[in-house]
Amino acid sequence: MKKFLLSSTILLLSMAGFSQSDKYQGAMETSLTSLYEAKTGPELQAASANFERIANAEKTQWLPYYYAAIGQIWRGFGVPNEQKDEVATQAEKLLDQAEALSPNNAEIFIARNMTSTIHMLVDPMTRWQTYGQQGGQALASAKKLDAGNPRIYYLEGQGLFGMPEQFGGGKANAKPLFAKSVALFETYKPVDGLSPNWGKKQAKEMLDQCN
Repeated sequence: MKKFLLSSTILLLSMAGFSQSDKYQGAMETSLTSLYEAKTGPELQAASANFERIANAEKTQWLPYYYAAIGQIWRGFGVPNEQKDEVATQAEKLLDQAEALSPNNAEIFIARNMTSTIHMLVDPMTRWQTYGQQGGQALASAKKLDAGNPRIYYLEGQGLFGMPEQFGGGKANAKPLFAKSVALFETYKPVDGLSPNWGKKQAKEMLDQCN
């Protein structure tokens, strides 16, 4: 009888764990679809809020915090300059929470490069020395952890694409980085269905602009 009760308890706990995991998986997949299909600032804000709710419910998963930050980051590139600092700072706080759960994570450093870029875009001439260096350091850290990550080279190319040629930028200098990103995407395999897998389309579009 005791063995039966013990076996039943273990089974129920296993089923509860599966149910919770299944619910998390479903919520994440639905929110990812919303994030990747979002085309406006309010849609990105809503997707970010969905991920933040998942993160606050789970508390041990870094990905919901990461995607909540990504929603804010993508929104941040489109808001007026007077709102960029606030949005970037909000994303950074979410990345801090993700990093607390997953230290030394290349994807988080990649996202931090983008928050630095948003801060810099408020006033590139005066902010480059601070935020440009921060963004470069973030990508250097990501490269040490995961040199085969195609998002690194996509963002490096973005940084050069908008930079004047006299400072080492321009299409000609950005093109090899976009080409490398596109090539890496051809063989890149995310860890699982919830892991970051964005950037391929954007890298191809930027490479086309360099031709």
